[in-house]
Amino acid sequence: MDRIAGYGTADSRTDARGAVTPRAALLVLGVLLLHLAFIASYLGALHDPEPDRVPLAVVAPDDIRGELVGRLDGLPGGPLDAGHRAKDAADARRQVERRDVDGALIVDPTSITDTLYVASGGGSSLAQALTEVIREAEAAEGRSVTVEDVVPAGDGDSRGLSSFYLIVGWCVGGYLCAAALAISAGARPATAGRAVRRLILLGVYSVLAGLAGAVIAGPVLDALPGRVAALAGLGALVVFATGALTLALQGLLGIVGIGVALLLVVVLGNPSAGGPYPYPLLPPFWQAVGPALIPGAGTWVARSIAYFDGRDVLGPLLVLAAWAIAGAALTVLFARVRGGPRSSLDELSFH
Repeated sequence: MDRIAGYGTADSRTDARGAVTPRAALLVLGVLLLHLAFIASYLGALHDPEPDRVPLAVVAPDDIRGELVGRLDGLPGGPLDAGHRAKDAADARRQVERRDVDGALIVDPTSITDTLYVASGGGSSLAQALTEVIREAEAAEGRSVTVEDVVPAGDGDSRGLSSFYLIVGWCVGGYLCAAALAISAGARPATAGRAVRRLILLGVYSVLAGLAGAVIAGPVLDALPGRVAALAGLGALVVFATGALTLALQGLLGIVGIGVALLLVVVLGNPSAGGPYPYPLLPPFWQAVGPALIPGAGTWVARSIAYFDGRDVLGPLLVLAAWAIAGAALTVLFARVRGGPRSSLDELSFH
């Protein structure tokens, strides 16, 4: 009995010490920090949306336009950037439809009622916030405003969020594909050739995921209008860019690279993507980083395809292409440079 008791006591202490290695403790600490960063980022970006310099075109007679623009620009908190010009109501409408501005105010000097053009397809929360600001400003001058939604969100996309959720789904797909390769075949490919084969597999996966996501969002659920082929192409690019980024970070940092990819795509990328609250409603930091990250660039292009006939997408597409090309190139480079001894987790190689 003593031997049995002693065995249980000593062995359990040994097992306890062995169960929590310094490496495991550091990984758990990293998870905790990532967890807290996730909470801080989402709350920091989304807890108190306020309009900030929303681009607004103003059509008004020359003798009152300057004073009106100055008054709108000088509203407390700086919610509007009213310096954008439009020749007439038709030109103002075109600017909203092209995403040159987020709204347009058409002043009728013969009436006390003006017209505001908005585009809920670009984000219903932004259209609503702009409407509230203009209504308050007009009421202060004894005037009223009629709101016309010139680019309305689709019937299956009442809050204008389907584009954002679709992009989030594609990002998750690319991230999980790369993570699955790391778990099943080692975080660091043994050779550049194997890294290339991983990228080819990721490319095939991206095309399939892009097409399937576009079909689900369009014909199946009717959540988004727009051309299925264009959405599918965007999806393939988003999935590949996210997956290539994750593969590159895995090649550099091993399994830890999965967490860093999560930090860039989910912790920083999602709250700054302009989904629930488009860029002019986010704090300055999130406005600055959002367009440069995969979810933000993807969400902008998806909304443009769905509601704005694919206008104003060159910049965001270049951002996505840059992530994809850099991720693929660095994946191969790190495989070439870091070839050699690997951890036990990396012993399984993808052929």
